[in-house]
Amino acid sequence: MKKIKVIIAGARGRMGREAVKLVHETENFELVSVLDIKYDGKSLSDIEGFSHIDVPIYTDALSCIHNSQADVFVDLTTPAVGYFHTKMALENGVRPVVGTTGFTMEQLAELKHLANEKKIGCIIAPNFAIGAVLMMKFAQMAAKYFSDVEIIEMHHDQKLDAPSGTAVKTAEMIAAVREQKQQGHPDEEETLAGARGADYNGMHIHSVRLPGLVAHQKVLFGLPGQTLTIRHDSFNRASFMSGVKISIETVLHLDTLVYGLENILD
Repeated sequence: MKKIKVIIAGARGRMGREAVKLVHETENFELVSVLDIKYDGKSLSDIEGFSHIDVPIYTDALSCIHNSQADVFVDLTTPAVGYFHTKMALENGVRPVVGTTGFTMEQLAELKHLANEKKIGCIIAPNFAIGAVLMMKFAQMAAKYFSDVEIIEMHHDQKLDAPSGTAVKTAEMIAAVREQKQQGHPDEEETLAGARGADYNGMHIHSVRLPGLVAHQKVLFGLPGQTLTIRHDSFNRASFMSGVKISIETVLHLDTLVYGLENILD
C-alpha cells in the first residue's frame, strides 16, 4: 500500500499535536516533516512529547515543501500565515488540508483560482468535527422554517479570530436558504456598542472567549410560542481528527478547492 506523505504546519500546537498522533498512528499515512517557527534543522523527536517521531523540522515553508516530497500539506497554524502556506503549497503541487480559519473571501477566491489552475485539490475546513458539520447542516434545514436566528459561538481565550470560521460558515449556509431579514425591533438601540453582536444578513453572531472552553456553538431559532436550539460541543482536540483523516484521504481525489467539510461528506 502506497502511503500518503504528509507535512504538518503547527505541529507543536494543541491541534497540531493531535494531528501528528493521527498521522503517525494511521497505517496508510506517513509524516515526512513538520513546519515550525523555530527548531530549524532539529528532529521532532528532540521536542518534548514527540520522542518517538524522528522527522525533520523546518522553519522555511518553501524548503520544507521542496525537500519533503509530500502529497498533502496540513496547516493548523494562524490566520496570519495559513493563507501564505496554502498558496505556497498549491504553487508547488502539494495538496493543502487547512484547519486555519480567518481567511477573507478575496483570499478564498484567489486560492480557488490557483487550485483550479493547477488542477489539484485543496480542502479548507472551518471545523473538522463531524458533529459540528452536522450542526451546520441541521441549522440550514431549520432556517427554511425559522427566519429568526442567532448564533452563539464559544471558544478558548487564545483563539485569534472572531467570529469563528464555523459561525461564519453557519451564517453563510443559513443565508443561502433564508430570505434576508433584519431581526429585532426596528427602533432597537445598543446602549453598549456591540451588545447585539455582529450582523450577517440581519442575523446576529455572538462570540464568547473564556479559558476552559475548547470549541462550542449553538444556533437559536425562534417562532411565536416556540424556540429551537441546535448545539455542538468539542471538549478536546481529538474531536477534530476524524475530519482531518477524511480530508487527507479525500483531497488526493479533488482538482479544485472545497470550503467546508460538509461538501465532502455523503
